[in-house]
Amino acid sequence: MRQKIVGLLLVCLLLGGNTSFTQAQEMVVSPDGMIKHPWVGMRVGYIGDSITDPNLYNGSIKNYWKWLDEWLGITSYVYGISGRQWNDVPNQGERLLKEHGQEVDAILVFLGTNDFNASIPVGSWYTETKEMVMAARGKPKQEVLRTKRSFHYTDSTYKGRINIGLRWLKQHFPDKQIILLTPLHRSTAIFGDTNVQPDENYQNACSEYIDAYVEAIREAGSLWGVPVIDFNAVSGINPMVEEQLIYLRDTETDRLHPNNKGHERMARTLLYQLLAHPARF
Repeated sequence: MRQKIVGLLLVCLLLGGNTSFTQAQEMVVSPDGMIKHPWVGMRVGYIGDSITDPNLYNGSIKNYWKWLDEWLGITSYVYGISGRQWNDVPNQGERLLKEHGQEVDAILVFLGTNDFNASIPVGSWYTETKEMVMAARGKPKQEVLRTKRSFHYTDSTYKGRINIGLRWLKQHFPDKQIILLTPLHRSTAIFGDTNVQPDENYQNACSEYIDAYVEAIREAGSLWGVPVIDFNAVSGINPMVEEQLIYLRDTETDRLHPNNKGHERMARTLLYQLLAHPARF
């Protein structure tokens, strides 16, 4: 029955805030000329940090992926852990591979905000060397000296970590859909005397704004051939605007983590954005 859910049904689901997936299944829709949501019934792996972590605040938060499970009947394999950075992608990916092998249809990676907070240097995508290479243009082939770029794989920079993570995912899940999500906007968070995080108008300790970490994810999509959903832009959530704190967990101590309302908005955004991407190949 899940396979009968189509575009019209999706609209009904989104407009009817209290409409559950079970109720939606019972709606009568016309299948001809409609496009079903490509992610209905898919098996999706989630790699991420606290916003994805099912144990955040003792499980009291209904994460964005839980909403998608409810609406689309997705089976979620969730490995996000609070505080993790991009260097944890191979670790979370290894657990996904060990526990579910190749049965996963797609993988979403939602990381970067903790790399910014930890002041990991942004770094560069490539290193360059001079090498001889065979080439020909209008005359017999010959070896010529050219500048060659190579991906920079290093755990010490943000872009180096992304290179390592995406290489690992593409090597171990070569025929799976992999989608990157950019970090959300950030505001103040106070988690005790030893963990105080200023809002995004302040640079981190390596003199970078959060924008550089968001932009790197956008760039990674082109460099590695993976889709990017720009959550920073399209989620519509910006805790720097006081009136939008309705989407954040605590106006006094936690303007960083979305509350249930925030996660639902994130999920509704993903529901539409995922329409543009096949879940499997």
